[in-house]
Amino acid sequence: MPLEPPAGDRTTLARAVAAFGREYFVAGLIGFIFAASAPVAIVLAVGTRGGLGPSDLASWLFGSFFLNGLVTLFFCWRYRQPLVFFWTIPGTVLVGPALAHLSYPEVIGAFIATGVLMLVLGLSGRVRRAMEAIPMPIVMGMVAGVFLRFGLDIVYAVRDDFWIAAPMIAAFVALTALPRIARYVPPLIGAMVLGGVIIAIAARFETGALASIEFSLPNLYRPTFSLQAMVELVIPLAITVLVVQNGQGVAVLRAAGHEPPINAITAACGLGSIVSAFAGTVSTCLTGPVNAILASSGERERQYSAGLFVGMLALVFGLFSSAFTRFMLAMPKAFIAVAAGLAMLRVLQMAFQVAFRERFTLGALVTFLVTVADVSILRIGAPFWGLVFGYACSWVLERRDFREAK
Repeated sequence: MPLEPPAGDRTTLARAVAAFGREYFVAGLIGFIFAASAPVAIVLAVGTRGGLGPSDLASWLFGSFFLNGLVTLFFCWRYRQPLVFFWTIPGTVLVGPALAHLSYPEVIGAFIATGVLMLVLGLSGRVRRAMEAIPMPIVMGMVAGVFLRFGLDIVYAVRDDFWIAAPMIAAFVALTALPRIARYVPPLIGAMVLGGVIIAIAARFETGALASIEFSLPNLYRPTFSLQAMVELVIPLAITVLVVQNGQGVAVLRAAGHEPPINAITAACGLGSIVSAFAGTVSTCLTGPVNAILASSGERERQYSAGLFVGMLALVFGLFSSAFTRFMLAMPKAFIAVAAGLAMLRVLQMAFQVAFRERFTLGALVTFLVTVADVSILRIGAPFWGLVFGYACSWVLERRDFREAK
């Protein structure tokens, strides 16, 4: 079988509890907050513009969190790595225009067909060989281009909401400069606590968001398979998952010293996409930013415990998706931007170091520039085209690097 087996002994509950700690709690909380804030807003905006009702949106979020949370728990437990699965954000944006001329059942049919394609590719074992053929500096050039906005968001947050953003940054810097104190109060949690206190004092939280808490259950949809939806959505969705999203996730995990099971991840994305599609949810993927946050702190052998924590939070969010969505969107945008940006700083630094350290530097630069430009071609996002043009540039102008890499 092409699916990778787990390395080492089986995970036990006692081992997982022992691996968990304050640092992994902070990383998991930050990663979950990131996933449950701006990405949720994208789903709500795309769905609303596409004519979906509140029940449809709640069902979409149930699949995004609860069903993908189950996949996350299984993979983190089995492989003892931070392997968090959510949904493809570029794919969500891609679906928006399609909802204007395709029915929701037709779009769901495309979700299912995409899942079948990814499942077949994962079971065939060819995805791993294809991804390994792309030089790591070029992949990390794409990652740097995608993650750059998280660093920029810190600057924009200071500009737009100084009295929330600046104190959080100051707390992070102060605690980072004082390692003895940081052992007891991690810089990220210190920054978040201070930000929460300021929000409470300034009465910036919309308390009406907690007026009602209801239990969410998914809808079950009957898909429609149309040729138009297949041609327009299946291949682009598969590309956004396998190359753009999974490429980011695999790259950041490898750079942190992990060996993610690429074939098993691809098969899981396929199976997860098929199941969650019946709840109206866009394709499952290995998330890049959240896994980057988890892999950026603590001991590598214990980082999977943060992934398990994210998975459990995802289950709760899915069961109460409507109420939790209102709660997260009631927080000031600057709080979320600074918390996620500070967590991503080291990851962004690592991406630049790997991309421009030694070989394939010109290809990495082209990849970075195309990705940052964020220009879609043929309805396919810029990260994919960054890889294409960067690889082509290295193939033509950096042939020596390919020979040395072999």
